[in-house]
Amino acid sequence: MSIPVRRALAAALVSATTLAVLTVGSSPASADEAFYTPPSPLPAGRDGDVIKSQPSNVNNAKATRIMYLTRDAKNQPIPVTGTVLVPTKPWTGPGPQPIVAYAPFTAGMGDQCAVSKTLAGSGSPDLASGFQSGFINPLLEKGIAVAQTDYQGLGTPGEHTYVVRAAEAHAVLDVVRAAQRLPGSGLPANGPVGITGYSEGGGASASAVELAPEYAPELDVKGAYAGAAPADKAVLAKSLDGGYAVGFLGYALIGINAAYPETKILDLANEQGRQLFEEARKTCTMDAVFKYAFKQSSTLTKDGRPVSAYLNEPPFRAVVEDMKVGNRKPAAPVLVEHAPNDDIVPAPQGRQLAKDWCGKGANVQFKDIPSVIPVGSHVLGMMGAGGNSANWLADRFAGKPASGNCGQF
Repeated sequence: MSIPVRRALAAALVSATTLAVLTVGSSPASADEAFYTPPSPLPAGRDGDVIKSQPSNVNNAKATRIMYLTRDAKNQPIPVTGTVLVPTKPWTGPGPQPIVAYAPFTAGMGDQCAVSKTLAGSGSPDLASGFQSGFINPLLEKGIAVAQTDYQGLGTPGEHTYVVRAAEAHAVLDVVRAAQRLPGSGLPANGPVGITGYSEGGGASASAVELAPEYAPELDVKGAYAGAAPADKAVLAKSLDGGYAVGFLGYALIGINAAYPETKILDLANEQGRQLFEEARKTCTMDAVFKYAFKQSSTLTKDGRPVSAYLNEPPFRAVVEDMKVGNRKPAAPVLVEHAPNDDIVPAPQGRQLAKDWCGKGANVQFKDIPSVIPVGSHVLGMMGAGGNSANWLADRFAGKPASGNCGQF
């Protein structure tokens, strides 16, 4: 890719991201870093129990920063942080006030990137962090409460298990339980629930809705939105390599190593690769994009093979299959959206996920997200996705039937 094209791409990303800084946010304030240190030993309790909470500073809502119990990919208890946002606008729809679990898109790997920090104007917000509000604000404007998770290892100790299916699904489902149990929130203990997310968050939302019948059967999930979901990590290992978002492939390898240390995936890296991993652990989204754009993973391995070459070999093959989304049937209706010319998560990922669920008898609607230009289409697609998500979930909470279109895409 030529230097002018790279510069145009960077400019497009910056312009798109700047437009996404919407109304959620506040004046800069320092997060209470002591809050993110979990008690030792970790208290006993149920998945979703609130360990501690403190007021947060987010516009348009009564916001509470929380730490809650959840489980990692090996089903071991861990602490995760997030934010519960109760809108100032009242819920006027039928029945109890709904809660939507918001699974954030890629925020980064460093603790300073945690969305519960950047939403409140603290931590290290970058241009990309403004997009998070694009999913939260439309829900708050409808009087719908939002429970946002930071995922494992963002803010809290340890590595972020980036795009690891089970760990992210647990964190998303348990943040709803935490919101339902949060003292003084005024939220119903067993009201209607929705799930939403885009990109990393789309994969986490998809993982959560298909795991909900097994992991959180008591939740009254009315529907889930999954935008640009990275369902098959083996495909992403090829599509990201050498592209402007190749840093996200590095994130995924760090996440796999954290969730499945028995793979010893970092042992494959050469000296340059190890240095990149150490640096990437501390970055947020835009830093990773600009720092690692267009790097080839074959230059980072000891034997000069690209990362994708390893994923069909043991022990990685079993891990990649375990991380795949689409092998379980969601019990709730799902809207899957994807931009046809998505330049980070290939569009066939979303379409195949929807087809896999259709094949299991799920109620699925698949839609293209309009995108007028090929450069930055993944980012630009996100700008309309938040409104689509809120409108579709609001219809589910209003009791309107969800019409699937299986067999038509």
